[in-house]
Amino acid sequence: MDTKISITDKIETDEVMKLYNANNWSAANKPEQLLNALRNSHSLVTARLSGKLIGLGNAISDNYLVVYYPHLLVHPEHQRKGIGKRIMNKLQEKYIGFHQQMLTADHDAVEFYKAMGFKNAGNTTSMWIYEGKEH
Repeated sequence: MDTKISITDKIETDEVMKLYNANNWSAANKPEQLLNALRNSHSLVTARLSGKLIGLGNAISDNYLVVYYPHLLVHPEHQRKGIGKRIMNKLQEKYIGFHQQMLTADHDAVEFYKAMGFKNAGNTTSMWIYEGKEH
């Protein structure tokens, strides 16, 4: 069966928690905040296989110049099959032509995003206050 990629706001707590826990993301430790953040994103794209959530990506934007992509994750059983690329492409369709498309990448994700056309932002340094432990 083909994976369905769509912009939506229809997500359920249990399916999101399974996806985030499968990827060991610390945001799963704050389920209420995580669901509110995803549901209130400027855009939320999901990937479903036979109705089951297997990936998602979201965007935060001013709707004119800047978009930030905070989350993109695919269930480990479905990684390296082009699903993340399809999610990112769907997000970028909406934000094509924006002055800045930004994200933070680490680990193996760096090469993935480079292949999607992202590059290091000049001499800038990523900075944050972060409560998670996975980075």
